[in-house]
Amino acid sequence: MDFKKYIRDVEDFPKKGIVFKDITPLLQNNLAIKAVSQELLESIGDQEVNKVVGMESRGFFFAPWLATRLNAGFVPVRKAGKLPFNKISESYALEYGEDTLEMHADGILKGEKVVIHDDVLATGGTASAVCRLVEKLGGEIVQCNFLIELDFLKGREQLEEYNVRSLLHY
Repeated sequence: MDFKKYIRDVEDFPKKGIVFKDITPLLQNNLAIKAVSQELLESIGDQEVNKVVGMESRGFFFAPWLATRLNAGFVPVRKAGKLPFNKISESYALEYGEDTLEMHADGILKGEKVVIHDDVLATGGTASAVCRLVEKLGGEIVQCNFLIELDFLKGREQLEEYNVRSLLHY
């Protein structure tokens, strides 16, 4: 299936000069969402996985589904101040400033095998911050898994030490 036909370009969002890759048309089509889900699962293969970590907010669409299919738990990563329990945090650089992500401190146990999932790999800042969170808790990252990779932003370079899989490349 040609998934790219379900990805809508939105010019100048969230700010002028950015072409946002909108996945909501894909999410609205039952055949496309089933096929994407299956391909994301197949990209993981038969690796042992204990937890799937998904990033706020669009990483939440597929990560819990992957977790159930892998007989693994799901761990959400959210922006600062959104999680209600004991948490760890990791700050990372943005184009203008800094942002912070948080994960529950009991989300990953030492030695657990982890897949990190998000919808888009852009500059790699978010994904590398999540990798650091997982590793702070003693998790072993077996794969970083993305629906879309924006190759021209070279985010993969920040994840060189990890197994990175993306279904679509732009």
